[in-house]
Amino acid sequence: MRITEIVKAKKRQGKSVLSFEIFPPKKEEALKNIDATLERLCDLHPDFISVTFGAGGSGADNKTVGIAKKIKDNYGVEPMVHLTCLHYSREEISEILKQFEDAGIENILALRGDVNPNIPQKHDFKYANELVEFIKGQGNFHISGACYPETHLEAPDAITDIHNLKKKVDAGVSHLVSQLFFDNEYFYSFYEKTRIAGIQVPVEAGIMPVTNRAQIERMVNTCGASLPKKFERILHKYEDNKEALFDAGMAYALNQIVDLIANDVDGVHIYTMNNVKVAGRICDGIRSLI
Repeated sequence: MRITEIVKAKKRQGKSVLSFEIFPPKKEEALKNIDATLERLCDLHPDFISVTFGAGGSGADNKTVGIAKKIKDNYGVEPMVHLTCLHYSREEISEILKQFEDAGIENILALRGDVNPNIPQKHDFKYANELVEFIKGQGNFHISGACYPETHLEAPDAITDIHNLKKKVDAGVSHLVSQLFFDNEYFYSFYEKTRIAGIQVPVEAGIMPVTNRAQIERMVNTCGASLPKKFERILHKYEDNKEALFDAGMAYALNQIVDLIANDVDGVHIYTMNNVKVAGRICDGIRSLI
């Protein structure tokens, strides 16, 4: 089922979509145990699960395709595969799309991808909207895109960032997933700007529950999300108490999610970091809301 159809079905019930993001483990031992992780995550009944995608090389990331196929075929949950383009040629992307099609995967999150100095760029695609246009001409896929409530780090300003987002939607993106944020007001303001700009597709709010300080500082440096003072106080007070920081981080994320759902957001996308305990705690806290 296409993501927009899932969103519409939940909206008819007066509810928001709940989805997870996972990544293929790099270590073979962890990959062997992925079935246990998938089973526990799918038992939480997310509306769909997105699977991240590696950069570089030729052909599709077999781990990504294999995991997505298991999610769909073994557990009955719709997968959405990430697809980056900066380090791939048009021929390689075409082959990857064929592999998606053969695996029965119809939902793609089209991304430019991060610059990796260790992997040469192919220069066939410079921006995500170019990838979206290419996918539209290659098959009957549903295409999602990324968005940034606090503005993409490489954008000169918020207006330019929204303008570029509109290009992606006009190119064929039917659903958006936001980068993580820790202040819901940023998301509400961003959402309003998308509507003013004529962007009418569903927008899911991306939430990353914090489990340790190093993790969140790394992610903030990568994506540019700001930390509210009250969140910084939590990190400072509990940074040396792993269990307390986990509980405080879960409480903070749950407060964000409850507020988002109360404001009728299209959906909430949980960056699980493959942590079934995190996903389980979130679902336990909002079970009656979704």
